[in-house]
Amino acid sequence: MNAFLIDTDGLTLIDTGTEGSADAILDAIREIGRRPEDLDCILVTHCHADHAGSLAELKRATGVEAHMHPLDAAMVREGKALRPLQPSPGLAKWLIFQIFIRPASATIQPAKIEHEVNDGDEIPVAGRMRAIHTPGHCAGQLSFLWPQEGGVLFAADACSNIPRLGLALGYEDLEEGRRSLRKLAQLDFEVACFGHGGAITRGASRRFRKKWHT
Repeated sequence: MNAFLIDTDGLTLIDTGTEGSADAILDAIREIGRRPEDLDCILVTHCHADHAGSLAELKRATGVEAHMHPLDAAMVREGKALRPLQPSPGLAKWLIFQIFIRPASATIQPAKIEHEVNDGDEIPVAGRMRAIHTPGHCAGQLSFLWPQEGGVLFAADACSNIPRLGLALGYEDLEEGRRSLRKLAQLDFEVACFGHGGAITRGASRRFRKKWHT
């Protein structure tokens, strides 16, 4: 899975990877010429172990405060990382789901979440970051829209880009997930980044609208 660092006056981290990823993230901060103490905040898109698994460790290492949607913040505070998921339609997604998602950990190290973020909230980090509630894959999932560089969408697991733009591997509620994708397709952004798969670096919102706008 992917985690993202935004380097402005300070550093903003979006997602933390699986448990044990903290050292790699701190090393990445040093590799771009910054220090761990330059990290200003952590935005966690949702509670799954591949996104929130190293949150507790990073908070211990840096003291940085975390932001999440209230539904998933409540789970992370208790060390819970998974609600029941069902595979997306299609044999290939079903097979990959069984291999990678079905065995996923349902627990993580509990972590304090200082800031609860709701749909439409603007977070004063990296200039400004807009939170978009995108349930379906996970009830408390947030995507983030950064208005720089023509607009950058951090879609989390609302969808994926493996090997092309499409549904995520699994959803708690597929129809809710489709509604979230139609919601994202109404936005304008040049770049889209995903929890799983490579980024779309040009014309991303046009591709979302072509696939999901109704």
